[in-house]
Amino acid sequence: MTGKFVTPVAGGVRVTVRLTPKASRDRVEQLVADADGAMMLKATVTAVPEDGKANAALLKLLSKEWKVPRSTMEIVLGATDRRKVLFISGDPADLAARLDQWMAKRS
Repeated sequence: MTGKFVTPVAGGVRVTVRLTPKASRDRVEQLVADADGAMMLKATVTAVPEDGKANAALLKLLSKEWKVPRSTMEIVLGATDRRKVLFISGDPADLAARLDQWMAKRS
């Protein structure tokens, strides 16, 4: 599966991300494990973490990278933390398969 950073739930999927704001460029890096061993996707954005700018930049980056409409994505946990949980609404099986394919291309 997708390294466990994606969890199918009713109405969509949850994605765990570790965001680093004020980076040199916007990019999705790799899967990393947190202190508890849970897998998450590491991403960096150039935006500053004020007034939701870094969060907006993250959603824009992932929307483009995954070819998922921005309107279907929202941050449900960690709006002011580096560790975030995103919810992407849609068919859970389809979204999980898309993200599996995306990860396979990056490996």
